[in-house]
Amino acid sequence: MTKFRYSDYLSQFRYPGRKSYDVVSRLREDNWRRDGTTEPEDADPVICAVRRGDVKELQDLATSSPVSLLKENKDGWIPVHDAAFCGQTECLKIIMKAHPGLVDKRTLQEQTSLLLAVSCGHLPCVRCLLESGADPDISNNNKETALYKACELENAEMVSLLLSHGATVNQRCAQGWTALHEAVARDNTEICDILVGAGAMLNPAHTYSIPPLNVAAQKGHMRALCYLIDKGASVNMQTCDGTTALHEAAENGHKEVVHALLSKHADANKPANSGLLPLHLAAKYGHHEIVFQLVSVTSRAKLRHSWISPLHLAAEHNRHAAAAVLLKAGADVNDTLAHSHSIQYADGRATPLYFAVANGSTETAELLLNAGASLSLDPVSPLLMAARQGCVRSASLLLERGADLDAKIPSSSTTFPAVVALCVDNLPLLRCLLNHGCDALSCFYCTYGRDPHPPPDNNCNILLNERTALMNYNESPERTIQFCEWISTPLMCERAGPVLDLLLEHVGQVQLCNKLTELLDSRDEWHDVKRKLLSPRPLLHQCRLRIRRQMGRNRLRSIPGLPLPDRLIRYLSLND
Repeated sequence: MTKFRYSDYLSQFRYPGRKSYDVVSRLREDNWRRDGTTEPEDADPVICAVRRGDVKELQDLATSSPVSLLKENKDGWIPVHDAAFCGQTECLKIIMKAHPGLVDKRTLQEQTSLLLAVSCGHLPCVRCLLESGADPDISNNNKETALYKACELENAEMVSLLLSHGATVNQRCAQGWTALHEAVARDNTEICDILVGAGAMLNPAHTYSIPPLNVAAQKGHMRALCYLIDKGASVNMQTCDGTTALHEAAENGHKEVVHALLSKHADANKPANSGLLPLHLAAKYGHHEIVFQLVSVTSRAKLRHSWISPLHLAAEHNRHAAAAVLLKAGADVNDTLAHSHSIQYADGRATPLYFAVANGSTETAELLLNAGASLSLDPVSPLLMAARQGCVRSASLLLERGADLDAKIPSSSTTFPAVVALCVDNLPLLRCLLNHGCDALSCFYCTYGRDPHPPPDNNCNILLNERTALMNYNESPERTIQFCEWISTPLMCERAGPVLDLLLEHVGQVQLCNKLTELLDSRDEWHDVKRKLLSPRPLLHQCRLRIRRQMGRNRLRSIPGLPLPDRLIRYLSLND
């Protein structure tokens, strides 16, 4: 089940200028109005008179047939709704005089004439209806009242008029907003002042309601925010999910709002129900300037007791600048995820570095490595995750910093480097691993040799499934898998030729086992690979391999720094 977030809740709300469904549909469905377009022959004469503003004709129709003023269309509209919608005040007076009981009649969308008049900004009609006894608190099907709609339109005169006729200032719409929320969402302090003067609540009585201050913080409206604080809004009030105004400002990147809240003693150490502090959100969304503001006022003890560090979130979402600020402020680059949350990941990931690699955040991974990130604190090697992701850049970066090429997949034991199994469909990545010293020779080791092999079992299928290859890190493998068994499985055998050809570049003379021989014989285009095996390997190639073995893996990583001619370096790097 998706967790409820008030920031998501806030994002549902309308922007200025949006009319209610009933008004919009009315404008769209009508082909004629009082703007001079031709009226259809079968149009209702009363509606025609109303829309033209023909008071005399409407008066005659009302006198000759009073019941004609009660006729509904398919949307539940009667002439009084059209008069309010079109702003025909005089027509409205005639209808009200003939049928005063229609003042609060609703359409099928629960719109009253007052709501329609307010939604269309017809102040004279609004005044006429209120003086005729219209109830300003009747809401539409979204529970929006006339006062709410007036605030949406930022019509201060209409707001004052509705309040003077008894409109309830704290009535809520279906989403829980009041008229004050709507005014704050538009940064209209004039209307805010009118509403507060009429008793609008600054601090809701229960946490299921969003404080208007959170709306101002979420939208970055400084005028409304400062006005509310000056009027007594609580800067540390929390919603039902523990979110404060500071959380909203930090998440949405409003640095001026964050500064204003902190200057008014907003508490940066109040966690939301998720356990996240404002600093966490600023780091997660990459607002590094806000991270800089918050890091000095956030308690180290609170951060230590959080289930995740801000650095983890910055790494996960590749927020390089935010991570840099955190590290400069003293964040522990090797901080580990709380065990209770680490075990919720199938691979048991724990460090910011692993989070960065797992999410392709190479730039942030490099920053973490430069800051001293360890490669050995996670149950699964970050190199294996980089290979699984198919990211050559991340793999190269980790190899240059000493990543273990012999790292094992916890749930699968192999006689060859497990990292090879994760990049077999990515030859550039496999070449990168081999050039860094990955043991290609072990791929040709086989206990069966030229003898027939038993059929592959389910262990091979688990290993070749790249989606689950790193999962279940706490499970022990049933048996050890050989390269020939794995590469000959149905999913892998289509790639065997190019993979074996690349592996042969990094080994001397080898003899293929029965299974690999059969595999190469199965495709005509792979016969060249087999011929390469049958021919003696060139002396130049054999010498290169011998030198590389003597130098060892660690020296191979530093080849560019050796005092050797460029051509020799290229030769040893298999670039010649």
